[in-house]
Amino acid sequence: MTKRLFMKGNEALAMAAIEAGCRYYFGYPITPQSDIPEYMSRELPKLGGEFIQAESEVASINMLLGASATGVRAMTSSSSPGISLKQEGISYMAGAELPGVIVNICRSGPGLGGIDASQADYFQAVKGGGHGGYHIIVLAPSSVQEMYDLTMLAFDLSDLYRIPAMIFGDSVIGQMKESIVPNRRPERELPPKDWVVRGKGDDEQRVVKSLYLGDGELEAHNWKLHGRYRELKEKESRWEGFLLDDAELVVTAFGSAARIAKSAVIAARDKGLRVGLLRPITLYPFPDLAFRAATERCKKVLDIELNAGQMVEDVRLSVARDADVFFYGRPPGAGSLPTPEELLKQVVTYY
Repeated sequence: MTKRLFMKGNEALAMAAIEAGCRYYFGYPITPQSDIPEYMSRELPKLGGEFIQAESEVASINMLLGASATGVRAMTSSSSPGISLKQEGISYMAGAELPGVIVNICRSGPGLGGIDASQADYFQAVKGGGHGGYHIIVLAPSSVQEMYDLTMLAFDLSDLYRIPAMIFGDSVIGQMKESIVPNRRPERELPPKDWVVRGKGDDEQRVVKSLYLGDGELEAHNWKLHGRYRELKEKESRWEGFLLDDAELVVTAFGSAARIAKSAVIAARDKGLRVGLLRPITLYPFPDLAFRAATERCKKVLDIELNAGQMVEDVRLSVARDADVFFYGRPPGAGSLPTPEELLKQVVTYY
């Protein structure tokens, strides 16, 4: 019988990181993600790994940068305002082509906001929240099982493409408990890390940098990075399609909002309404071809988010030209999670 565990999303993520080979963690406590550093501080020393509670979020992202430059698998985690403080370091990692996993268990904002679930960090995550016009890989789990599985995938994709990867969750997914199957780390052929820093010694010195001052060097470097983003979009876009074949209305949502939306879709089907769900799993690269294909036949899309409207911009850019995109959002605030009944009303309205 397959072993099953009943655990929090944050704990499943931390366990998966260790299974994926992460032995170095740098972070700073902030609700609602503090279960992650708590787990790592307990488990990493048993494996000969290192846990460091840094003096700040700024320090922790730069520690991740330094560890990554040596070729080890390393991770940091935080929640929304803490991720904001990490943005300069994330930009430096992107510019230096360094892998590494960053976890954002989103809370409400702007500013300090509160600890309620939110998806209002979407723009920050997928558009490159720091300076320089870069992108990072962004994965959005909608279950505790996916917190586990996508964390392993994040480490592999980050190493494969030499791009930082983010797990984009929220306090619902991070704090809820579900049963999971702790799958073994998938086999994937990864390129050798022949770029890691080292002293000169008897061989050529290796340097990791994001500073290019020679004529044309920086432009060439940026085109190389953006070529890699195109490759990522072609090969690594992921999504879930649910009851789309005959749908007359496509509902789209990601993360915890998609769980509630799926219940509304099922309820709509029970009423005889032909409704389907298209859930992006990779927020970057965004699965635009999946949206284009779904709306070649079905011309109505209802986008649902826990914010005032962010992913909806990418949805509108991705659907067929003659498709209509509607939006229903719940910005962060007390009681901001919609009920399935509330979303069913929206489905009926736009059907």
